[in-house]
Amino acid sequence: MIPLIRRLVRIVVPLPRDLKLAWSTIKGNKGSFGGSFFAIVAGSTVITACGILLQSGLGNGVTPERYSGAAVVLGAPQSFWLDESSEVRYSERVTLPADKVAAVAAVPGVQSAVGDVNVQVSVLNPDGDAVSGPDDFPVLGHGWSAAALAPFTVSKGHAPAGPGEVVLDGDLAERGDVVLDATVQIVVGSIPSSYRVVGIAAAPDGLDRQSAVFFSDDHAITLAGRPDRVDAIGVLAAPGVAPEQLAGRIKDAVPDVVVHTGAGRGDVEFLDVGDARSLVVETAASFGGTMVLIVVFVVASTLALSVRQRRRELALLRAIGATPKQIHWMINAEMTLVSFAGALGGAIPGMLLAFVMRGVFVVAGAMPRDFQMQVGVLPILAALVLCMISARLSGWLVARRVAKVSPVEALGDAAIEPKKLGRVRLIIGVLLIPLGLLLTLGNVASPGDSAADTAASAVLLFVVALGCLGPLLLNGALPLFGRLVNRRSTASGFLAQANARANRRRLSAATTPLAMGVTLAAVQVFGASTAITGAQHQLEDGLRADHALTSSSGAGISPQVVDAVRRVPGVAVVTPVARMRVLLRFPSEDSTATKVFAAQGVTPEGLSETMNLAVFHGDTAGLQGETVALSRVVADTVHAKVGAAIELHLGDGTTIKPRVVAVYENGLGFGDVTLPNDLVVAHTTAQVDSAVLIRSTDGTDQKALEAALRGAVQRYPTVQLGDREALLAAPGAGGAGDWVLNLLFQTVLLGYLAIAVVNTLVMATAARVREFAMLQLIGASRDQVRKIMNGEARIVVFAALLFGALATIPPLIGFSLGLTQSPTPSISIIGVIAIVAFTVALSWGAIAMATRFAMRPAPIDAIGGRE
Repeated sequence: MIPLIRRLVRIVVPLPRDLKLAWSTIKGNKGSFGGSFFAIVAGSTVITACGILLQSGLGNGVTPERYSGAAVVLGAPQSFWLDESSEVRYSERVTLPADKVAAVAAVPGVQSAVGDVNVQVSVLNPDGDAVSGPDDFPVLGHGWSAAALAPFTVSKGHAPAGPGEVVLDGDLAERGDVVLDATVQIVVGSIPSSYRVVGIAAAPDGLDRQSAVFFSDDHAITLAGRPDRVDAIGVLAAPGVAPEQLAGRIKDAVPDVVVHTGAGRGDVEFLDVGDARSLVVETAASFGGTMVLIVVFVVASTLALSVRQRRRELALLRAIGATPKQIHWMINAEMTLVSFAGALGGAIPGMLLAFVMRGVFVVAGAMPRDFQMQVGVLPILAALVLCMISARLSGWLVARRVAKVSPVEALGDAAIEPKKLGRVRLIIGVLLIPLGLLLTLGNVASPGDSAADTAASAVLLFVVALGCLGPLLLNGALPLFGRLVNRRSTASGFLAQANARANRRRLSAATTPLAMGVTLAAVQVFGASTAITGAQHQLEDGLRADHALTSSSGAGISPQVVDAVRRVPGVAVVTPVARMRVLLRFPSEDSTATKVFAAQGVTPEGLSETMNLAVFHGDTAGLQGETVALSRVVADTVHAKVGAAIELHLGDGTTIKPRVVAVYENGLGFGDVTLPNDLVVAHTTAQVDSAVLIRSTDGTDQKALEAALRGAVQRYPTVQLGDREALLAAPGAGGAGDWVLNLLFQTVLLGYLAIAVVNTLVMATAARVREFAMLQLIGASRDQVRKIMNGEARIVVFAALLFGALATIPPLIGFSLGLTQSPTPSISIIGVIAIVAFTVALSWGAIAMATRFAMRPAPIDAIGGRE
């Protein structure tokens, strides 16, 4: 056992003499190891950035404001847990039964328990304009008893005692030019009401993320519309009772509540913080996992190239008596030093990249501006471990060939490139291609949403297949396109083709990562354009309303507005639209799957007059009570047909089992799940509609109708009237910032691949010093050598674009079929030109720069040097 442990330690931790020898070989091969070092630095940068985002999502939050004086804050479970480590956040606030307040107050150590409700309001200044919170954060109304949780103190006046009285926080009163005893207009939903300002209050540390308006407790409950529910419960501890101790007691005594202390109290107060935390963890973990695979592959490929460039040196070591173990130990030590230095070198750039990514999250609206980043040592250690493992593994794989052959064969192998690919590599590459085709085009995946997701994910199979079969594909394609890019009648064209055939592994090392970048860029760009174009077409073709009502304050539209508009002469159909995200649970193979979909709530009366959902099974006229209409994508995903019941979790966590009454096609444009309007409104946080669609009767004077509609909504100051074009330009239900985040991650991924491509091209070209010197000594001019390299660059570019296009076509077709039932994805000419131009600039620039560098020494000096 002890000898085995010693051997493992020797493999993992090189001896000092091995490291000393490795350092000497690194100094003698700076160009070769320099490329490997930069590949590891770039990989460590990306992994560190993802690790910092992940750590911040798990550990950080926002300091509570109105709950800063509470020892413990209780909320309802705001997430649906898929398993012990994976959750899906509900889109609306999940509330608690009001009787929980008394149960919490009875726990020993609780001084008092206060139930809090949040009502989004708009405060109008004397000019009738809405006054927003600080930095455009919301203005929220509460019952006065919740003021004790900060605690707020009244600096002027007194607490509200009746339904017509209100207390404003000091900053809000100053921004709104409101003074004590003044009458102020406050809009709840769309309904304005007059209140007398009886007090001005302030929190101990001020309010940075909100403005507060306090009503009497009874009136706040009335405005919230849920007399038997509270949003949260704040707990004040008895003297001498620690928050953590009290939290444990409450957790044991009161079931079905989530207990928060410390910074976690902010997650209950600010739902966007909890949403951001969940999103950051999910995206950083998902993207980080993908990047780890790409980094390992690229680092292994780069290191393999650097070791292959030293085949002559390694073969000589074998010829003079070095054993296979010694070769392995030497390369093992080299990889340890290079990967350790490279991983540490990527730490600081990784921190900077993490903050850049945070900025994009904020711009996309996926993270609040005050969400703090947590920079710790764990992400750096993770990047260090992953980079060192990938480097050590790649070094071991490359050293196997040199170490296992006899010394005499080693010298012979060093003279020319191996003609055959490894058997395992060849088998993996060959098997991945039909597997990818089956997943994208063969209906192996589940239909509906899973088909599109699987088709988009299958691109990784084609990317890995490119990496495995790159030399073989290049060798097979050269006879087909070689003459197209290089004329054999010229010396430079002939030599470029000859070099490509003789050194296809070296050329493939440059072509493969470039083709991977082309594939990933094309799938992401054209996959997104396919989804966006499909949604836009469905919306343009299906929207039949002439006018639409929206809220200027973002607080929504109250049902009273819908009733007022219906009474306007010339109005044929009025369709209120409420939106939320819902969770669908359905059987999937031997388990239960859960997916999130965008949902809308509408009224069935005259629905086809305002929006055309393209129903092909059932009828939306039956959309009443607990019923639902599903898009084709969702119906195929959950295997639901008209008349079947499905399990659905609404935005506030309420579980229902509605009956399917219709299946429609236009889910991309209008939402994949359509429910009765009253059902959706009752389970949204604000209990209001997002928009109201209006269709006029035939022959109505549109200008007169528009004037009448403006008159009908004039008494609702936050409601605005728009036409059909304004509604078409509004962001869809999928979230306006989704494409920004997708663009961020793809930019990081493609940026890393670009670095890898340039690095590989420079390494492969700069190592040909002796070859360029020999060409010049037998009569070639520098311009002729550059023409040869330009010919090789054309081969690299053409091959990368060809292989990238071939690997892109199946995923895009499968993605388009899954979403739109059309095999033709949306491909923009501008996108194609951008990808081609970037590919040409990247490869041509790197090869030209490396060629110039390799020809700096005089030919007579370079020919006697080392490779």
